[in-house]
Amino acid sequence: MTASGILKSGKGRLALGVAVFSALAVAPTHAADGLGKAPEGQKPTVVLVHGAFADGSSWNAVVQRLQRDGYHVMAPPNTLRGIPQDSTYLNSLLKTIKGPIVLVGHSYGGEVISQAAAGVDNVKALVFIDAIMPDKGESFASLSAKFPTAPLAKAFMEVPFRNGDGTTGTDVYIRPEKLHETFAQDLSQQQASIMAATQRPIAQSAFTAKLTEAAWRDKPVYVLVGKQDRGIDPSLERYEAKRAHARKTVEINSSHVSLVSHPQAVTDLIVTAAHDSGQQ
Repeated sequence: MTASGILKSGKGRLALGVAVFSALAVAPTHAADGLGKAPEGQKPTVVLVHGAFADGSSWNAVVQRLQRDGYHVMAPPNTLRGIPQDSTYLNSLLKTIKGPIVLVGHSYGGEVISQAAAGVDNVKALVFIDAIMPDKGESFASLSAKFPTAPLAKAFMEVPFRNGDGTTGTDVYIRPEKLHETFAQDLSQQQASIMAATQRPIAQSAFTAKLTEAAWRDKPVYVLVGKQDRGIDPSLERYEAKRAHARKTVEINSSHVSLVSHPQAVTDLIVTAAHDSGQQ
């Protein structure tokens, strides 16, 4: 079923995140025996997972603040090929990191961290920023169908692609002329234009893929809700926070890209999660 077909049939509400792409987020140098190894007694590794249409540079302003505060930070690539591949990739990376981890996901990245963190004991807290947080057996389409359709859901553009082995699929982009008004309305038009030009597509199959694990059921959860979010309905984000028994939920007057427009608020919540888990 196409993305537009899902919308027309009422079986899902597609709404995913995007963020500014400028310079690549700078990851710290790691010891040879573990990518995220932090010296004993030091602060945890903070792993930042971007959402659809983005790359690691969407976290630049947050990375800068966390590093300034002495945190070890990684902003790895999220391949945007669907939950099975994306979560498996992230899970393998997490297992190379020694010491405690605070794992953060924006938008679609929330789905990815929910599954990837399952069974990784050193992930001490999960932080969801304007995020999607399905339960085991749920997809974003089935979860979001319970809430009003976000404006972004009407701004998608489908583009077919072919893989090297001959198989085909469909990528989903945001229509450039719609990105500012439906998703990043608290950024400048110039910033939104850059986002539109440099966006990375997400495979359409990611919208209906069901989670097989939900790490938020047994790990501490922290949630940031953008009250002006036009990418995911804020009522959905509040529902997710309540269902996950979030230790802290912060609401700010932000669009879906709060990590770009309000990086200090995002950083503050991450630091709170680190403090509460005893990893300062």
